[in-house]
Amino acid sequence: MSQVIFSVDRGGAAPGAGQDMEDEMTLNMGPHHPSTHGVLRFIISTDGEIIRKAVPDVGYLHRSIEKIGERCTYSGFMPYTDRVDYIAAMFANEAWATACEKLMGIEVPKRAQYLRVISCELNRIGSHMIALGAMAMDVGAVTPFPWALREREHINDFIEELCGARLTFNYHRIGGVSFDMPKGWADKVKGWLERFEPIMVEFDRLISLNDIFIKRLANVAVVTAEEAKDWGLVGPNLRASGVRWDLRKEDGYSVYPELEFDVPVGRGRYGTVGDCWDRFYVRVEECRESAKILRQALDKIDEHPEDDILGKLPKKMRPDGEAYARIESARGDMGCYVIGRGAEEAYRARFRTGSFTAMGMIEAKSPGLFLADLVALIASFDVVAPEIDR
Repeated sequence: MSQVIFSVDRGGAAPGAGQDMEDEMTLNMGPHHPSTHGVLRFIISTDGEIIRKAVPDVGYLHRSIEKIGERCTYSGFMPYTDRVDYIAAMFANEAWATACEKLMGIEVPKRAQYLRVISCELNRIGSHMIALGAMAMDVGAVTPFPWALREREHINDFIEELCGARLTFNYHRIGGVSFDMPKGWADKVKGWLERFEPIMVEFDRLISLNDIFIKRLANVAVVTAEEAKDWGLVGPNLRASGVRWDLRKEDGYSVYPELEFDVPVGRGRYGTVGDCWDRFYVRVEECRESAKILRQALDKIDEHPEDDILGKLPKKMRPDGEAYARIESARGDMGCYVIGRGAEEAYRARFRTGSFTAMGMIEAKSPGLFLADLVALIASFDVVAPEIDR
């Protein structure tokens, strides 16, 4: 079980507390804390049990990733994009590649597009396995975390065969991907999918529909559809509030329009639409939908056996102009904005990530929660530190 360790300052209340110093204490949760999902710090004002305010203090992982993108060549920056979200690196690869392709007018071959979809959907399941297992452990259930890691390890094995990496998946390239599927690889993935889909039913019995787990999460930190849109939430966090918005459907990028899948949304099955349980279960359902996408993509890619995996690139990448690309990451709408001024490196490179906006909402939703519920709130948003401290 994750230990919840706080440092306590009883010398006075947080600035602007509006209460007597004796009635309130300030707790420092983090930066290195088992339930903050990264190097994050929360400054908590509380009476010892009920939270009055929890203010995120970020910046501990800042590495100037965007400024590095303005000092590398367009192709040379690709390995750095893995660090924008080290749990779901494929999506940052794709966002940068797509923005550069728009900027330079590069067409991606169909086979390469399918390989991108396959690699990203595997990464989506792997990322959600971490999110689901960690959230269960954060609220006291230990078993689901190693259980979920087991499935993620299978995915890591597949991706390692595909590109040689197990965490920072540097696989996508401007114009396509770096490698084709190894011989027999597709059959291995299909075999794993045959086992994975029934296992998700077992996962529901293990934790999702567990009565204690439901009582810990249902009706906790409810985010309404209007609040979710006003705060700019994206991905599963937005859809859990009942807003059916998924760029794979709404924007129709890559080959997603050729594939059939549903967009899970929160329904308030055990509480209120947009509560912590809905944010958890939307990710469970998304794993099932990603399995559907993988099956179709692995079949349809055989229709393009002779395609190249890399499009025709200019001899010198010195574009002039600007482009913005957005893709549906595991944490929602990930955007990449790039400006070229005729040089071999970008004049400006910027990323828009889902964790950044989700982190801002924690302060708004924390007042009135129990301390233990703050842990559930943070986990339900599935924030990762590098998406915040860019």
